[in-house]
Amino acid sequence: MQRRILIIDDHDDLATALDEVFTAVGHSVTTLTSRIDALDIKNLDTYDLVITDLDVQSVRNLNLNGHAPTLISDETPEHIKAFKVSAANFTRSEFEETELKDIVATVLDYKARHIDKKESMQDLHELIELEVPTALSLMHIVLEYLMKRVEKLGVVKSEQSNLFVALDEAFVNAVKHGNKFDTKKLVRITAEVSGAEARFTIEDEGEGFDVNSIPDPLDPENLFKTSGRGVLFIYNIMDEVKYNERGNRLTMVKRSEPKQC
Repeated sequence: MQRRILIIDDHDDLATALDEVFTAVGHSVTTLTSRIDALDIKNLDTYDLVITDLDVQSVRNLNLNGHAPTLISDETPEHIKAFKVSAANFTRSEFEETELKDIVATVLDYKARHIDKKESMQDLHELIELEVPTALSLMHIVLEYLMKRVEKLGVVKSEQSNLFVALDEAFVNAVKHGNKFDTKKLVRITAEVSGAEARFTIEDEGEGFDVNSIPDPLDPENLFKTSGRGVLFIYNIMDEVKYNERGNRLTMVKRSEPKQC
């Protein structure tokens, strides 16, 4: 099926290559290099996928009806890269998980292998946002990409950290318990990563829950109950954990590990 894909890339890090890849398999691709042109777009809802890869100067005043990355902080580090993939409008009536998984995997794999080179990651502050339909296979792809990013920026070493476990638990909870595998609902993932820390926010469109109502997995009476163990893992692994009042948005912070001499 032909999909309409919009790519906004102010330095052509991704645009040309992804245009060639997606056009070759039959998709319709529009590429823009100017934030002014992007702001003039009136028909964003007609695009199945929107990809933006921008420097902070291009992002600060860019608001594409929620489709472009937006900086939360007023502070301006020396170099911020903002990257977002939004599949909010991916036609759910004809939803094919494998199709979207392949498209997202292509984008993230290309960026990881050809753009996110370790030597260019020094002193980088990166904002990554993904907005995708509820599908575990997509979460696995996103998780692998985020782990590569935090490792390259020096937050953790994968073989010495349980960060993978915490993120996996958070993603599964959003898909399984939050959205209940409903592909008509979205999972929104934000990662703000620097050499000092990685801050993750995972939000689903479910009804939410009261984290205080989860049975204590350390209580002997709950020894054989599985509920609550994932949340316990998250609290033990991350340096900061916070749920919003509704219980459908989780924010987690992992600080950089001390450098070994």
